[in-house]
Amino acid sequence: MPSPRFSLPICLCLATLLVSCDDRGVREQIDERLHIQEKLPAVEAEAYGSFSPVPDIVAERVSYATAYDLRVPAIVYRRGDRKRNRGPAIVIVNGHGGDKSTWYAYWAGILYARAGAVVLTYDPIGEFERNHLRQSNTSQHDQLLQPEEMGRRLSGLMVDDVRGAVSYLLRRKDVDHRRIAVLGYSMGSFVAALACSVDLRIHACVLTGGGDLDGPGGYWDSSSKKMCHAIPYRSLQFLGDRGAILYALNAQRGRTLVWNGSDDEVVDISHHGQTFFADLRQRTLALPGVRKKSVFEYGFVPGGGHGPYFLTKPVALWLEKALNFPNWTETDIEGMPETRISEWAAAQGLSVKSLSDAKNEGGILALGNSVPAVNRDLLHALPDSVWDSERRRYQYETWVERAEAAVRGHAP
Repeated sequence: MPSPRFSLPICLCLATLLVSCDDRGVREQIDERLHIQEKLPAVEAEAYGSFSPVPDIVAERVSYATAYDLRVPAIVYRRGDRKRNRGPAIVIVNGHGGDKSTWYAYWAGILYARAGAVVLTYDPIGEFERNHLRQSNTSQHDQLLQPEEMGRRLSGLMVDDVRGAVSYLLRRKDVDHRRIAVLGYSMGSFVAALACSVDLRIHACVLTGGGDLDGPGGYWDSSSKKMCHAIPYRSLQFLGDRGAILYALNAQRGRTLVWNGSDDEVVDISHHGQTFFADLRQRTLALPGVRKKSVFEYGFVPGGGHGPYFLTKPVALWLEKALNFPNWTETDIEGMPETRISEWAAAQGLSVKSLSDAKNEGGILALGNSVPAVNRDLLHALPDSVWDSERRRYQYETWVERAEAAVRGHAP
């Protein structure tokens, strides 16, 4: 085990006193526990051309560096009539099996690019262009590896992928450094909650299909997704009241919204309703130094199931207040049409099972009505020549090799 990168604060606190004592020290402890990089690598951004999924939007094919000397392939959406003024930016963090070719990733990219944001979507480790066969929906990162430190390192890599996306966006001349948001769904809600806890460069955070950060033995501790949920969340027990502490750290950074379907049984929102979130919010507010106006907000879609609610009108209205979209006002959003995703998928000829499920993703009322199904082949970020020569810097197996070497005490 490598030696710690820092000395614990002299005023080391327990449980609810932890944040008020030294929130910077707490972030460093989380970084160390999950092997989040103390210093991110240089962005090393590469561009591979662009295409237009719809007439008014340009999608750029890019990649950037992340931890373990790996790279992340991404698609970045922006308005075609880009102006010189800097505007807001958004990072989309996928759920299990999702990647930049998943319907809600490109819907979010097109939707919020029309609002005037720069929107980055990327592949989680093990999916699409971070899979050795370039396959999607593999959940390769769910493979249980021993020792448990591998789970903590996987979670740290996922957080560093988000932080690397933020670093990439900060280098763009069309991005306002004070208006960057991270939107996560399902597994992505957990990754986003952690990333937004430790990265002070993020202005706004939206957690959907999750955010119900519960106590010992709860959903996130006992999740069957051990590598990216249970092991890393249990590893944060040293914080005490983990949910409240993480949300207090988020409050130090900026605004946070949690938005779920009231009947979501996938992440146990059906048992974590109004009372659960009201209590969690009160515990967060009780921590010293947490201001009421900065503590997380929350809401529910009545009867809704598990879905990426960052596409819905209530969340878009919240984001407008947080990011001040150049091309939209609250009145514009209120007047926009909505699309039932199950009906859209049928009209587009998409036979994905989750999209026909009217309770979960298929039941989502997504903002907008002129988003096509984007051909997956268009969403390759990497030309074949780059993939052929550099694939080891992208794929899951390389991460396993380097993480196992780090566990043994050898630098990856």
